[in-house]
Amino acid sequence: MENVDDKGGDAATAPETFRLKDTATATAMTTSVLADSICEESAAQPSPSTQLQTHPKTPESTNVVVRCLKKLDYVPARCQWDPESPPSFGWGLCLLFTLAGMFTVSNLYYNHPILNVLAKEFDVSYETASQVPTLMQAGYALGLTGLAPLADIVRRRPLTLTLVFVTAAVWLGLCLTRSFIAFRILSFLVAITTVTPQLMLPLVAELAPVKRRAMMISVIFGGIFMGLLFARIISGIVTEYTSFRTIYFVALGIQYLLFVLLFFLLPDYPSVNPEGISYFRMLYSMVHIAMRQPLLVQMSIIGFFMNAAYVGYWTTLTFLLSSPPFNLNTLDIGLFALIGMPPFFINPHLIHHLTKYLHTSYAYIIGLMIAMIGIFIGTFVGTFSLAGPIVMGILIDMGLILSQTGCRTRLVTIEPKARNRVNTIFMVSSFSGMLMGTSVCNKLYATGGWHYSGYAGIAFIVAALVIGLARGPHEMHWVGYRGGWGMYSSLDKREPEVTGAATAASDEEKAVKSA
Repeated sequence: MENVDDKGGDAATAPETFRLKDTATATAMTTSVLADSICEESAAQPSPSTQLQTHPKTPESTNVVVRCLKKLDYVPARCQWDPESPPSFGWGLCLLFTLAGMFTVSNLYYNHPILNVLAKEFDVSYETASQVPTLMQAGYALGLTGLAPLADIVRRRPLTLTLVFVTAAVWLGLCLTRSFIAFRILSFLVAITTVTPQLMLPLVAELAPVKRRAMMISVIFGGIFMGLLFARIISGIVTEYTSFRTIYFVALGIQYLLFVLLFFLLPDYPSVNPEGISYFRMLYSMVHIAMRQPLLVQMSIIGFFMNAAYVGYWTTLTFLLSSPPFNLNTLDIGLFALIGMPPFFINPHLIHHLTKYLHTSYAYIIGLMIAMIGIFIGTFVGTFSLAGPIVMGILIDMGLILSQTGCRTRLVTIEPKARNRVNTIFMVSSFSGMLMGTSVCNKLYATGGWHYSGYAGIAFIVAALVIGLARGPHEMHWVGYRGGWGMYSSLDKREPEVTGAATAASDEEKAVKSA
């Protein structure tokens, strides 16, 4: 603080001006600076003209906030960053990231198998109850757009811990509220901060050994996928015997347990842009990244349609299984999610061998074809036999993991200094597809039943295949097959995106500086 005399000779206390190294807008995320600011503000002496109006002591609530912020920014010795001996990214950290992705993304899906229970609990229709997953997907997309890109300009550890802590705090409201309006609002808000998994995947792309990168990405994405299954299974089982609020309290405890694990085990990785970029320039730069990267646009559109088909299946499945001729209870519906277990164990090995011998673009083409076969079988068999939705579930889950891993592995080759922004663009597109798939398939199911929602899924996969085949694996431009079909992985060295990555990054820096 610095005292300055005004014209009348009275001394006034001028606030200290802070300049963040990472970015001006990341003040809320850089918790240590915020904590020090609060402490200094509370310790400052008021001017004589305002002394009677200012309380001499800092309120207890402010002290609590200060202590919490300082605790969040504390880094245990084993997690501190040493540039001369950085922590190697092995299977231990991969497991931590997998658990973080699994238990965080579960928050979005606890409601899926119990939509009929929520409808009865809050005395609303099925269609109204289905607004909850729609709002959560919309909130998640908003969090991806507004919060996830911050990982490109601030330290990842305090950002991750803050998001997990805030998510758990808001989740408590979902456990207690009796109003469906409040339940929907809180569901939307908690989804905004549930973006921790999307901070993990770019870190893997940055830190994982090249030879194991595709497999590690598949494992972590498989963990995220297991979060979907875990939420559906445990939610259905617990709700069958107790109130739906029980599973929400269980989820609350899991969030705080996850916070403790991350606090003591997550390394304090430095920012990838230590020179700093302002928050709004960072957001604006994503437009330029998308305009100059045809590969990113192609992968994002594929992700949009694939996720629309995937979530359309799982959200309408609850209504199919709880209606005639099946009439399954919430326990059986929850256990139905076990059909997604085989892809979790099969896909990491499958993607490892596919990318070892074939170009990564063929991973998502094969994944889309597998999903197409599953939707065809499920759509026409699912109305009279459980075999239909079972086969559909296994194949669409396997197709999703294959296609998503293939897309992400290709995106690693572009924009090395903006991987979180690249991931944000891809995931916003994917979850926009989930939002559309949830809304469209629910309305079509209400109109024409299971067949209508299945037709929509087929249309989504066909659109994804058209986009995937419109651009060759070695094509530099927006459409075409320049460079050939290139099926084998040895041709990955000729990827135009790899050779152009450094140039793209430097172009981005120039664009930011000129802005």
